[in-house]
Amino acid sequence: VQLQASGGGLVQPGGSRRLSCDASGFTLDYYSLGWFRQAPGKEREGISCISSDDGSTYYADSVKGRFTVSRDNVNDTVYLQMNNLKPEDTAVYYCATGFKEYSGNPCYFIMQKINLEVWGQGTLVTVSS
Repeated sequence: VQLQASGGGLVQPGGSRRLSCDASGFTLDYYSLGWFRQAPGKEREGISCISSDDGSTYYADSVKGRFTVSRDNVNDTVYLQMNNLKPEDTAVYYCATGFKEYSGNPCYFIMQKINLEVWGQGTLVTVSS
């Protein structure tokens, strides 16, 4: 049971990048999934989540309006489209999910890193000119 985050790289300020999160050993479409990032010297923070219940999406204020999370049900992949990237978006990006049933909106718990059982290995996004 694994998650694989990919798509990171060097991007110029104002540029775009799309990250992918793929699962092996389970069907990702059945679970809510969160995206997280960790900048050097900072704590890992939840930045986005897509709910398996109804497809609702959630974003941290720092990325709202610039990042979009979506699912590709055919390929069982979750994407994070990142637009208008800023140097402060430089971080290692992770995807993660949990298999336990949450007592409420799953994304509320996921973005707080509660009961997350599977983490992708992370992909580095560097925003620099």
